[in-house]
Amino acid sequence: MKKIHFDNLSKNWFLITILILSIIFLLVGIFEFIPFENPKINKKISGVGFLLQALYFSRMFWFKNYIQWNKKGAVIRINSFMGKSLSFDEIKKTELNEKKLTITKVNEKKITFDLKEISESDTQKLNEIIVKNTIANTV
Repeated sequence: MKKIHFDNLSKNWFLITILILSIIFLLVGIFEFIPFENPKINKKISGVGFLLQALYFSRMFWFKNYIQWNKKGAVIRINSFMGKSLSFDEIKKTELNEKKLTITKVNEKKITFDLKEISESDTQKLNEIIVKNTIANTV
């Protein structure tokens, strides 16, 4: 059975720190707040900022099955190259039947994820994340 990598952005302070550092490096490198004798140092500083940004935004592609969520929505990537982006306030209901997760949006559009190769515990956790955050946004 395959596992899902879960990434809750609102609780991952390491990733938030990397993102803030990358923005600081970019601003310092581009606007040259610190005058160095060698002007190439500012280019290297901004290069480090761009590298940190690339690492931050490429996390989704490091894992075959990846879920990233916060209090507003989620990106679900299961057995595909690109993920599906969902907003929790647009979700009307979810159904988990026979290893298939079906999400019905408010506009009656249905999104189905095939979870037959995913472990049962990860399947349940994914369903709980969606249901919990959907209920929290409707109250």
